Amino acid sequence: MSRYVLDTDMLTLYEEGHPGVVGRVASHAPQDLATTVITVEEQLTGWFTLLRRAKGPETTARAYRRLVQTVGFLGRMTVLEFTEAAIGRFEELRALKLNVGGMDLRIAAIILENRAILVTRNARDFRRIPGIVIEDWASG
Repeated sequence: MSRYVLDTDMLTLYEEGHPGVVGRVASHAPQDLATTVITVEEQLTGWFTLLRRAKGPETTARAYRRLVQTVGFLGRMTVLEFTEAAIGRFEELRALKLNVGGMDLRIAAIILENRAILVTRNARDFRRIPGIVIEDWASG
């Protein structure tokens, strides 16, 4: 069995109920699906940033409500770690100067170390990474 790992964008589409993504997720056993700790970091950082910028009680309450929803949603996901081996792989990828952002390189390193399939719409960047297998569940 293959493990499918949703990147940050794909996880957001899933959480928001994108029909194609929800359908593909539903077609796999939960143990075959995961995300990365990098995606968790990106998701939470986004909400923390929004909270710091919130003005007024309504906006603040809404941001906290969405943070709670996101934490609950992420809590139901298997989260792959950024291990020492993945950090070493990240350093190797970074040395290749692939013109791919650091967070995406971290995600790629985790994918490669876990011999997983990355589910992403960002084929333009991730295809630059040698050995990575990607699928786009949002198209088609």
